[in-house]
Amino acid sequence: MMSFIKKLWGTFWRPAVHISLGILTLGGFVAGVIFWGGFNTALEITNTEKFCIGCHEMKDNVYEELQTTVHWSNNAGVRATCPDCHVPHNWTDKIARKMQASKEVFGAIFGTIDTREKFLAKRGELAQHEWERFASNGSLECKNCHQYESMKWEEMSTLAQSQMKQAAEKDQSCLDCHKGIAHNLPDNMDASGGMVSQLVSKSQNTSYTEGNNYFSVRYLPMYEDEALTQSGGELNPASEVKVVAVKGDAIQVEINGWRKTKGFGRVISEDFGMNIPTAALSKDAAQNDMLVQKFEEKEDDLTGLPWQRVTVKLWMPKGSLVDNVDVIWSETRPAYTTNCSVCHTQPAENHFDANTWPGMFNGMLAFVNLDRDSEALVLKYLQKHSSDFSDSGH
Repeated sequence: MMSFIKKLWGTFWRPAVHISLGILTLGGFVAGVIFWGGFNTALEITNTEKFCIGCHEMKDNVYEELQTTVHWSNNAGVRATCPDCHVPHNWTDKIARKMQASKEVFGAIFGTIDTREKFLAKRGELAQHEWERFASNGSLECKNCHQYESMKWEEMSTLAQSQMKQAAEKDQSCLDCHKGIAHNLPDNMDASGGMVSQLVSKSQNTSYTEGNNYFSVRYLPMYEDEALTQSGGELNPASEVKVVAVKGDAIQVEINGWRKTKGFGRVISEDFGMNIPTAALSKDAAQNDMLVQKFEEKEDDLTGLPWQRVTVKLWMPKGSLVDNVDVIWSETRPAYTTNCSVCHTQPAENHFDANTWPGMFNGMLAFVNLDRDSEALVLKYLQKHSSDFSDSGH
């Protein structure tokens, strides 16, 4: 054993033509450390905000927009810089992102977006690239700071709590709902981006009277009790309810529809055989005979599934309801026309029936910018104006 070690040691230090193998190895190691240190230092310089806004394309456009948002200035004093959101934190993805960014260097050299007009014309494409990246990694950069398990649900509004808990269950990508939170949306997306806020604003003038019917303008939480403490499910956008009681800031509503009896029967659809969702009940509410009144059953000839007509009574807070569904259609119609004509001529609303539209609409979602409420509103508009409700249908 000792002889082997001596032989190995001798080989290691045996002179080469001009220098020993050991010195060459040591020199290579030192050179590697110096190279890696220089490479990593250069890499980190490109990960600074100063580097990111070194070209006026970024400094005079998206950087100015960032400074008007909560990610720039907030009560906690925590600022998100360009690389915090746009450079992956793990090394392999970071290098891949740097390789992709070579196209941005090319664009800066040849003036692809060197004017405000060019930037705005290209903005939709640039935004789509980032949205796709966030979708593929589940908004990992967002979740480096924002984690579902660290959220204080009790400090959220009832609406925010309902939506965020659903997102947490699916570990949903943040950008599914929060596009435009740090930068302006592309111009051709403004119609959808402002649709829900416009409807919510109009709903503030709604007065509630027992016996009258109303229509939801977004997803709304429902409860089993008047105190609004025990979850009863969620009301879908553009769904009709009848107010049966008004108690302070709470209203009791009646929902009429049909549900498939297979499983727990949580989803209430507008009519027999039509997959136009009105509400999704909680498991407990769906099985509570005190809340759900059951009527006749029918079998769908197309699917062979049994359906049951039901009436459900639940409580919900006042707000985000309008007394005329045409108020909703006036906002959703231009949203469909604007967003779905970006890539191609969109089909007429009555080109498909109500049950075909969901599959067709889902195929369009990858190419448009709609949040969860907007998606449901536009789809409901298409279903309610489909060939099932039009004499001139395809």
